Amino acid sequence: MRTIDMVPSGGWVAAGFEPVREAFASNFEHHGDLGAACCVYRDGRPVVELWAGFADLGGGRHWRPDTVQLIFSATKGITAVCLHLLAERGALDLDAPVASYWPEFAANGKATIPVRWVLSHRAGLAAVDGDLTLAEVLAWEPVVRAIAAQAPCWTPGTAHGYHARSYGWILGEVVRRVTGRSLGRFLDDEVAGPLALDLWVGLPESEQARCARVIPPEGGLPSIADLLGADSLTARVMGGPSDLFAYDEMWNRSDLLAAEMPSSNGVASAHALARLYAALVGEVDGIRLLRPETVSAACVVQSDGPDRVLFVPSRFGSGFMLPPMLAPDVGARSFGHPGAGGCLGFADPEARLGFGYVTTRMKLEVAGDERQKALIDATYGCLR
Repeated sequence: MRTIDMVPSGGWVAAGFEPVREAFASNFEHHGDLGAACCVYRDGRPVVELWAGFADLGGGRHWRPDTVQLIFSATKGITAVCLHLLAERGALDLDAPVASYWPEFAANGKATIPVRWVLSHRAGLAAVDGDLTLAEVLAWEPVVRAIAAQAPCWTPGTAHGYHARSYGWILGEVVRRVTGRSLGRFLDDEVAGPLALDLWVGLPESEQARCARVIPPEGGLPSIADLLGADSLTARVMGGPSDLFAYDEMWNRSDLLAAEMPSSNGVASAHALARLYAALVGEVDGIRLLRPETVSAACVVQSDGPDRVLFVPSRFGSGFMLPPMLAPDVGARSFGHPGAGGCLGFADPEARLGFGYVTTRMKLEVAGDERQKALIDATYGCLR
């Protein structure tokens, strides 16, 4: 791959996928990428493996083949894989109440909320109401106790709204109650380990030097609480719990990366995302993570239309975001999850694709991320 304005770069593409390399280069030249990687699998094999730029722009650390990146809410799709794997094995019933696995969760009118409603953002628990410190949130037990004790934000099952962070704590606690392992441990044992993925929820100290530094949006973002009022549901969800979270340098903190937030703080390479999603729609080195019927059931639309938190229509299956919200111009049967600022992992069973893109530079675009669009359009163009 050629050098782009002196930005260090590397990788390869299979014959016929050269347009993806050009789109990736163009993202640095025209769309502001400063450090990124993209990987595409087709029919269980990699066909695109690209990286460029800086893992730490300020420190001058170049992106390397083994660089990994915080992927924000792209973590939700990975968490969903763990839940479906347990369900497929008969260890978990997605239509059973959360409280059947976690009895304390039944408090304050939550006794009948099924696991599937959490996966599809219908549980009415988008905001976490407890008064918590960041240390308590990162410690796990205090935040899950707060969720177990609170009442829903709306009548469960009657509407959907993006459970930005509560999604991960609720589902992670279900996994812990069922398996005796944290979600991060289960992921490592049952998914990342067998597939040899550079993918974690709870980044080990030994891997932190490989992690790229997130570059927050230029000029920062106005506070949601300032725009909508501190008591608005959206502000409570996106800034919460206790208005602790913002899209700023806090996401580079080592304690935040090391904690387990199965909605928000997964760390992965683009290769790991593409390989994982490829293993959901076909075999990768002899491994298929979920049966085809499990994947089909996971992609049945559960929530569609106005989102109480995001103010735009959203569409979810059981844990996976679905088109058109998933990403621009993906295949109609695609499923996966984006992350705040640009990261994306998805699979397309009809095109037999697994796709991963990670980037240091956060861009929060109302009209969609032009970097994702360029790479997706180029990928699908190579299949025609």
